Amino acid sequence: MRPTAIRRTAVAATVMSLALLTAACGSDTADKDGGNKGKADESASAKPAAAKALTAAELEKASLAQGDVKSHKITKAGPADAVSAGDVTADKAACDVFADTLMGAKAGSPAASTQRKVISEPKKGADQDSADPEEAFKAAFDITTTLTTLSSYEGKGAEEAVAALRTAATGCASGFTMKAAGSKQKIVKITEEQVKAGEDAAAWTVTIESDGDKSTMKLVQVRQGATVASFSSLNLAAASSGGDFELPKAVIDAQVAKLV
Repeated sequence: MRPTAIRRTAVAATVMSLALLTAACGSDTADKDGGNKGKADESASAKPAAAKALTAAELEKASLAQGDVKSHKITKAGPADAVSAGDVTADKAACDVFADTLMGAKAGSPAASTQRKVISEPKKGADQDSADPEEAFKAAFDITTTLTTLSSYEGKGAEEAVAALRTAATGCASGFTMKAAGSKQKIVKITEEQVKAGEDAAAWTVTIESDGDKSTMKLVQVRQGATVASFSSLNLAAASSGGDFELPKAVIDAQVAKLV
């Protein structure tokens, strides 16, 4: 493996440890003049009831479990994987919520939350398909690790959480510097990606620079009712080569299916 690839692999490991491995709509039915029950009933039925925030037990049941995603290992995120919002800071206040979500920290004030670590399995024998050592390395380490966070919110909290992340992504698209668990990372660029899932969804490719080497992460957020699912992903082979990788679509689809 080339020295550059080795350095980039080290960068990937650092980022991964930080982010992935450390890492109602109500209606007023009363008329001012005494009320018209027919109109009030019509108005109430025209508006959907507010989505109910899932309890901690319901959120656990809705979280991904081993076997839910083919060729992926799924485990509960433990203490070593957890990152709190207090451990993550950005040099621009407007970017705090994006940094928190990217690192897997709780955003806002969820009623309950869960986390899972989802790791894809490399294609069997893929490292033997190429005579090029670097290509063989990429194939062997084509492993995407995704920290999946489910958070349920009261009222319009879920909608507000997604809106806040979108605003932060737009305002911080040109980059910022963040510190997580005492280590600084420079976010060079945030690029929006297209994704369709749940009732509302947004996705970005995040370019990170460390010691002159660049790597990428993916951040996806999906809202289904009063629950927000956040997916923060890193691919080891892409990080080692400075390349890109695809969104973890199988993981996203499997998680959203359990929320519907």
